[in-house]
Amino acid sequence: MSTTDKEILCTLGPASLNDRVLARLEELGVNLFRINLSHTKLQDLPRVIDYIRSRTSVPICLDTEGAQIRTGDMLNGEIAVRENSVVHAHKLRVPGDAFNFNLYPEDVIDKLEIGDFISIDFNSVLVQVISRDDAKVTMRVLHGGVIGQNKAVTVERDIPLDTLTAKDIAALEYGRSVGIRHVALSFANRGSDVDQVRALVGDDTFLISKIECRNGLINLDEIAEKSNALLIDRGDLSRQEPIERIPRLQKLIIARGQARKRKVYVATNLLESMITAPKPTRAEVNDVVNTLLDGADGLVLAAETAIGKDPVGCVAMIVKLIREFRVLNERLPAAHKDTLVYTPTDPTSLLIEPHGGVLVNRVSAAAAIDDLAALPRLAVRDTELLDCQQIGVGTFSPLTGFMDRDTLNSVLHRNRLPDGTAWTVPLILQVDEAQARRLSPGQRVVLTDDRGDAHAVLDVTQIYRYDLAELSQLAFGTTSSAHPGVARVLRNGDWFVGGDITLIEERPSPWREFELTPRQSRFIFAHKGWSKVVAFHGRNISHRVHEHLQLEALERTNADGLFINPVVGPKKPGDFLPRPLIRSYQMLIDFGIYPNGKVLLGALATYPRYAGPREAVFNALCRKNIGCSHFIVGRNHAGVGDFYDDRSYRALFDELDDTGVTPVFFDAIGYNPATGAYESGVTDDAHSISGTRVRDSLLRGEPLPDWYVRGIVQDMISAELKAGQPLFHA
Repeated sequence: MSTTDKEILCTLGPASLNDRVLARLEELGVNLFRINLSHTKLQDLPRVIDYIRSRTSVPICLDTEGAQIRTGDMLNGEIAVRENSVVHAHKLRVPGDAFNFNLYPEDVIDKLEIGDFISIDFNSVLVQVISRDDAKVTMRVLHGGVIGQNKAVTVERDIPLDTLTAKDIAALEYGRSVGIRHVALSFANRGSDVDQVRALVGDDTFLISKIECRNGLINLDEIAEKSNALLIDRGDLSRQEPIERIPRLQKLIIARGQARKRKVYVATNLLESMITAPKPTRAEVNDVVNTLLDGADGLVLAAETAIGKDPVGCVAMIVKLIREFRVLNERLPAAHKDTLVYTPTDPTSLLIEPHGGVLVNRVSAAAAIDDLAALPRLAVRDTELLDCQQIGVGTFSPLTGFMDRDTLNSVLHRNRLPDGTAWTVPLILQVDEAQARRLSPGQRVVLTDDRGDAHAVLDVTQIYRYDLAELSQLAFGTTSSAHPGVARVLRNGDWFVGGDITLIEERPSPWREFELTPRQSRFIFAHKGWSKVVAFHGRNISHRVHEHLQLEALERTNADGLFINPVVGPKKPGDFLPRPLIRSYQMLIDFGIYPNGKVLLGALATYPRYAGPREAVFNALCRKNIGCSHFIVGRNHAGVGDFYDDRSYRALFDELDDTGVTPVFFDAIGYNPATGAYESGVTDDAHSISGTRVRDSLLRGEPLPDWYVRGIVQDMISAELKAGQPLFHA
């Protein structure tokens, strides 16, 4: 995912230094990972660098401590000081408490004078020096509050400090030795500070000077001239400049940087509320977009990604705001700001684009169809009505109707639509000869169920015949009537009708609450903050291998969530009915088998075609339209009997390398009693797991071991049987 000209810089810390978060941040397009030396011990630096580099190719930036004063360690991480009390800052280390603490660097004690005003920890505490000796300074608390350890300290007087600490020098030398070529200089005061760092890190290092003090503003031009980029730290800058002046200073620094063709990044409080909250404030999103409109080249997340609750969500929000900025910037030429008009649009989404780029919407109210009652009617099967439903709501995007001859030929021979878009499964409307003779191109026909209820309108474009044996061989790899997909084609007739459909009424369903349209599922994913979703398609109740595949895929892909999306349409005799199928997964969710907040259950109202590899790709494309970026493909997915070679699935996905959705392949998985784990290669009959054995055992009333199907699922099935509920399609 690229953010092109706008860059994202992320500070790494305890919340983000793990495999999953690093991988997701890279996928979201982070340009630079920042290591804050103020919060990283020198002895830990090699380990941290090695860890990041072993897991991502994103460059690392070392951010110096620089010429700043900070608080020392506190006994409990922070202290509270009372107004009008007296506190002491010691030169030698002391256990920090409400009356005695340290400042860093240690020799800053020697530079403080009686009368100095000192702000501590973002101005929450204000003290004044009232006395001093060689070992400590004594201060009166003028404004009380809480002081954290390793927090910034500002003296209301210019105190000369070394450009780099001894720790900075050692860290930069080490970074140089291991090939780090991005460095940020904190508290750049003057051009000579940049020269000092440049001499240490070399001319081939991208040097970012941070403007966060008054001297940096005074000497801005010479600092910019010697740097590769500037970074506005609005937090530290507001210690020396009134906070109400920061917006003006931000515009000034960006303009001066642009004049010298230097990149300018902006940091501090971009999404501060998201350290703990799932969403930013309206003020924050407005600030970010306006910062980009000011001309900032990049945005810097600090605490949001270092210690925040959801680093991935923070970066995802920044990516969305950058996209919103681009749209606004395109529509907002500087000289024509009064030309903006409101246009309703879908929310900015980081979910995978629908197949073909646009989510089809062919749904209309019956009242909007002219002369609906007068149109000729054609009764069709439930399977075709389900196809109409999924065409209408966009699950089959980019298809808008039933295929004509050219489209069908292209799919059968090339696995692509005529325009080159990958597509593998015929979507056809078969009729008998008598029905075909009553139809003609250009005609509008109402498609009804067997009771005569209208569900869709078909705009006929072509009526044609097709050899059913040829169609079966190409679509299913066989002409055997033992194949349920072939059997369906053979009994439905060799006349075909092509044309666009308009859905006017979905089929009635007792599972409507689970049958999410692509727009609904995408809305839910976005609300959950998911942008990377792995989908599971199934037609059997959940057994333990299903759980293994789902959880392993969730882990392997670093996905934000898992969408369990079983099929609830008509199936072949012996396949599970929707009720036990849905209830089995709901039972696992209710009992906390899946990670909290990581799974959504939704049913797909369609029917199995049993077309093996072709159907696996088709199922993946449907889930792509639903908003899923990854799709689980198990052994013999969507197959039946021994009609398909396990290797053919990977081969077809490899051939169609432009589907946009990523398959997550699994070989045959079985239970290894020696390890108690589910592993590939376990193929003996005693420990392999299959939906067929589950069905057979349930029909015979034979309980299965817990490693095969969880007891809670088996108990639910037993209760269903006792209540007289059917389990299988007849």
